[in-house]
Amino acid sequence: MRVKLNVTGIVQGVGFRPFIYRIAIKNGLTGYVRNRGDAGVEVLLEGSKAALDGFLLDLYKQKPPQACIHRVIQTPLQGKNEYSQFSIIQSSAETEFSGSVVPPDISICGECLTELRDTQNPRFDYFFITCVNCGPRFTIIERAPYDRDTTSMRDFSLCSFCLKEYTDPSNRRFHAQTVACPLCGPKAYLTTNKGEAIKCADPVRQAGKLLNEGSIVAVKGYGGFHLAASAALEAPLVRLRQSKSRRVKPFAIMAKSLEAVETFAEVNSKEKELLSSYSRPIVLLNKSGKYHLSPLVAPDLHNVGVMLPYSAMHYMLFDRVGDLAFVMTSANPPNQPIVKENDLALQILSGTVDYFLFHNRNIVQRCDDSVMRVHGDRSVFLRRSRGYAPAPIIIRKPAKHCVVALGGELNNTSCVLNGDKAFISQHIGDVENLETLSFLQETIGHLVNLTNSKVDTIACDLHPKFTTTNLARNLAEKNRWQLVQVQHHHAHVAALMAEHGVEEIVGVVCDGYGYGSDGSAWGGEVLLCDNGVVNFNRVGHLEKQPLVGGDLATKYPLRVAAAILNKKIDVSQWLLQNSSRLPYGETEAKLIISQLKKGSAPETTSLGRILDAAAAVLGVCYERTYEGEAAMRLEAVAAKGKDVLDLDLIIRDNVVDTSQLLFAVYENRANYSKSDLAYSVHAYLAKNLATLAVGKAKEHGISTVGFTGGAAVNALLASLMRKVVEEAGLRFLVHELLPAGDGGVSFGQAVVGGFSDF
Repeated sequence: MRVKLNVTGIVQGVGFRPFIYRIAIKNGLTGYVRNRGDAGVEVLLEGSKAALDGFLLDLYKQKPPQACIHRVIQTPLQGKNEYSQFSIIQSSAETEFSGSVVPPDISICGECLTELRDTQNPRFDYFFITCVNCGPRFTIIERAPYDRDTTSMRDFSLCSFCLKEYTDPSNRRFHAQTVACPLCGPKAYLTTNKGEAIKCADPVRQAGKLLNEGSIVAVKGYGGFHLAASAALEAPLVRLRQSKSRRVKPFAIMAKSLEAVETFAEVNSKEKELLSSYSRPIVLLNKSGKYHLSPLVAPDLHNVGVMLPYSAMHYMLFDRVGDLAFVMTSANPPNQPIVKENDLALQILSGTVDYFLFHNRNIVQRCDDSVMRVHGDRSVFLRRSRGYAPAPIIIRKPAKHCVVALGGELNNTSCVLNGDKAFISQHIGDVENLETLSFLQETIGHLVNLTNSKVDTIACDLHPKFTTTNLARNLAEKNRWQLVQVQHHHAHVAALMAEHGVEEIVGVVCDGYGYGSDGSAWGGEVLLCDNGVVNFNRVGHLEKQPLVGGDLATKYPLRVAAAILNKKIDVSQWLLQNSSRLPYGETEAKLIISQLKKGSAPETTSLGRILDAAAAVLGVCYERTYEGEAAMRLEAVAAKGKDVLDLDLIIRDNVVDTSQLLFAVYENRANYSKSDLAYSVHAYLAKNLATLAVGKAKEHGISTVGFTGGAAVNALLASLMRKVVEEAGLRFLVHELLPAGDGGVSFGQAVVGGFSDF
C-alpha cells in the first residue's frame, strides 16, 4: 500500500518529524516526511496495511507532548513502491492547506536543565541550551516551514558536535532547529549602559551579581528585553519607578524556585501547577504573612505577580547570589511595545539601566509574558501571550468567513479565525501611538502568513474614532474585505459563547468603558444572546452616573464619587475637605461643584467607575495611575472583609441602582472597617447583576449565565456572582482559555464576523 498523509495543527517545531521517522521505522514503513510551507507536515508511507494501521495508532497515541494534531488527510496513491528506506527530506514551500501554526515558546525542559549543570556535558553553563522539547519557537520564526533557515537561528552554523546530534535519529536534538552549543551558537555578553563591553568569563552570572548589589540590568530574553532589579532592595526600585514614570503599578517578579516563592506568598496546588508548566506564566499570588520583598514591588495590593525561570539564562542569574527573586518587568517606553532590538535597547534604555545583558540572536517576534490568576480551582487569564500565543482556540463549528479581527484600543490583541480555529496573537498593548500600531499591523500579517489564511472579512470595534477602526476601514478598502463593526460588550459575550460552544446566554459584561450601540459609554451591561453569537439585546444595565470632566473623571475617582453623592446630599463641604487629593486642589473642587450644579456631564453605566468612586469614598485610591488601579486596590482591601451593609437589591426597569450603594458606603464610613465596606460594595454589585441576569435567563428559557469583561478577573465579584447563579439552578460560565478583559475582544469580534451573513 502507498498513502500520503497531510497533517495539520501544531506539528512544526515540536519534534514531529523525528517522531514520524521513529514510528515509521518501528512499523517497518518506507517513504519520507517533510515540513510544508503551510506549517503542516507531509508524510508518504509505503508498506503493508497492518504496518500502516500500526503507524496511525502510534501517531495519535504517542505524539510529542507539545504537538497538537487538528486533522490528518489521507490520500491513497497508485503505482509501485519507490522508496527503500524512510527519511526526513527537504521541506516544501507548498501552501495547499491552512490552519496550522508554529507552537508558542516553551520553557527549558528537565533534561536540558540537568545538562546545564553537568560539568562533563559540552553544553555545561550554556545560557541557550535547548532541544526538540524546549526553547523559543514563535519568537524565532520568520515564515513557514519551520526550518533553521527560516528562523533567526540560521545565523549560527552548526559545529560538528551539534550537527552529529542534529542528524542522529536516537538523539532528542534530531532535527531540533534551535540546537546550538557554546562553540557555534548565540553568545551572551555584558555591557555598560553606554554599550561598552565588560570583559568577564561568565556574563550571565556576573549580571546576577550586579542585580544582587543593587544595579538595574536590561536582560534580553526570548521575546524581548526585561528590566531586572533586586526585589529586596528599595533603591533600585525607586529608580526604576522614576525612570518608567510608574509610581505604584505593580512589578512582576521572577523567583528562583517554588521553594523561594513559598517564603513570601501563598501557593496552592493549582498555582504550583501553573507556575511550573511549560508555559511559565506570571501568576498572581496572595502575599503571605511572611512576605519579605520590598513594599515597592506591589504597593497597596494583597497579591504579587510571580513567574519561575523559563530559560537557562534565568536559572544562571540566581546561581551565585542570595536573592530569592528579581523584579523582571517588560522593557518598554510608556504605551509602546516591548523592546527587542539591541541597538534600540541601547538608544532608549541607557538612561534607565546600569548594564545590559545582551545576546546576539535576533528576536523575530516580540512577545510579553502571560499573566494569570486562580479563582478557586479555575485558572483565569489576565494576559495571554508567551507560552500560549499563537496556539489556536478550537470553536465548535467552522466559521462561514475567514476573518482577521483587530481588537480594541487598550490591552490589544489581534485574531485570525480560519475555519474552526481562532489564532489569537501575543499581547500588543495600547494602540495609542505609531509604534504600537505598526506592531499590530506586523502581527496581523505574520499570523495570516503563518496560518496560510485567505482572509475575506475584517472585524473591529464599533467606536468610530478608534485607531483600530480606522485601520480596519483602510484594510477593508485596500484588500476588498467585508468590514464588520462589533459593539465592545457584544464582542466580550460572543467570545465567552464561542469559547464554551453555547448558542444562547445571558451575559453580564462589566468593565471600564465600551462605546455603546446608542453612542453612550457602557460598562455594566446585561446582554441577551439567544440565537448564536451574531446578535444581542441589551436587557439591563447599571444606573447611569455622571462623569464630571469627562475623561478626567476616569483618572480622578473623587469626581465620580462627588457626582453620585450629589444626587442625595450637598457634597460641597466633603469635596472641599478632600480637595488636596485633586491636582489643582480647592480651585478644582470649586469648579467641580459648579459643574455639578449645571448638571451637564456625560454619563456612563460603567461598573469600573462605581468601584473607582467607592475607592475614593473609602480613601483607598484617589488617582488612577494605571488601568484598573482603584478596582484592584479596592479588591485588595475587601479580601478579608464581610458584607455588613446587606442592602436591599434595587432593580428598577432592569436598571441596578448604584447611587444607593455609594451613599450607604459614605454614611457608614465611621461605623464599619474599610475592609467590610469594600466587601459590601462587591457583594451588592455582584448580587444585583446576577439577580437581574438570572431573572432574564428564566424569562427567556435560557439555562446559562456568563460573566465577562475586565471586571470578571476580580475573584470576589466572580465568586459572589457564581453563588447567586448556581443557587438559582443555572449554569455559570467564565473565561478559561482567553482573557476576560480586552485581550479577548479580538476573538469575540472574529466569531461575530465569521458567522455573519452578508
